[in-house]
Amino acid sequence: MSAQTAPFAVLTDIAQRSRTLAAGLPAQQEAIELWNGIGFTLAGKHYVAPMGEVVEILHLPRYTHVPGVRSFMLGAANVRGRLLPLIDLCLFFDIPRSSRSQRERRVLVVEQGDLFSGLVVDSVAGMQYFAVDNYQDSCTDIPDALQPFTQGCYQRNDETWNVFSTVQLADDDRFLDVSQW
Repeated sequence: MSAQTAPFAVLTDIAQRSRTLAAGLPAQQEAIELWNGIGFTLAGKHYVAPMGEVVEILHLPRYTHVPGVRSFMLGAANVRGRLLPLIDLCLFFDIPRSSRSQRERRVLVVEQGDLFSGLVVDSVAGMQYFAVDNYQDSCTDIPDALQPFTQGCYQRNDETWNVFSTVQLADDDRFLDVSQW
């Protein structure tokens, strides 16, 4: 053997032995596709808003009542220099409130185009993850007033989480018409 082929032969031999002694890769487990959103409660029922529709979650801030508006508009709050209209969803949908304490209530801030609004809910459960396989198109036990704004549901641990669309709510004329007259 020449001096140039000997190193190549040595490397080839090492590669061959490495392949025969190498352990196989672990079997790849099937990944479960997940859907996520912000979980919240209204009237004791679980809802989840798609992740991209909620820009922020706040404690109920101090706000100023606005005269001449419907009862579901609590008022306007100054949030970092921007006026945030606060809409109480329980009053808007005329459903009973599940939390009596204002300390439990939270505000889901939505911003879609020119619309900047705070949706007051009974409580927030944070980010929720659901297996895409657990999605159902039709769900039961949704108050009639909320049905146009829900798009199916997810089942997890014997709980139903209805998918709530803030985009559809923002497109609703009743939501935009806060004037009492």
